[in-house]
Amino acid sequence: MSKKNLNSPLALVVSADFCVIAAPFGRLGIQTQIVDGSLMVANITYLPLQTDLQRPNNDLAKQLAYQCVEYFHNPKFVFDLPLKPVGTLHQQKVWATVAQIPVGLTSTYGEIAKKIKSGPRAVGSACGANYYPLVIPCHRVVAANSLGGFMQEDAPGFYRQIKRWLLQHEGALLV
Repeated sequence: MSKKNLNSPLALVVSADFCVIAAPFGRLGIQTQIVDGSLMVANITYLPLQTDLQRPNNDLAKQLAYQCVEYFHNPKFVFDLPLKPVGTLHQQKVWATVAQIPVGLTSTYGEIAKKIKSGPRAVGSACGANYYPLVIPCHRVVAANSLGGFMQEDAPGFYRQIKRWLLQHEGALLV
């Protein structure tokens, strides 16, 4: 039996729901989808403060909103949510490695690259493509001598400000 590629249009997406919740640094957009009969988190996005709030319409979105609030109160909170399988094999390797970085610590793009036998830029690209920020903490990956980039399209420092907030919230030393 072959595995289905959930990034392909062949995966059966029955319905999708989107909501926007408040975060200390702006807003979080949350998309959930029913994929092949299971409700999963499909995407989390950082949004500016002026984005209108939209209430969660399903139990999973409500649970994710609750877990985000818990994390904002306690940076050691551990997320426990069904995530839609996405990304290339390389991205999945990067994200699995990033998920192992403890709260309050950071790792460099180069260190991650060495662990998975890749290049730092490829690691940076995978972090920038992360579908589940906060849950998969790519903000804990920094450059060797600076904070480093964050997300693929950084509109005038917006994402770097979020990265800085998250690292300070978790007690990580900023470089």
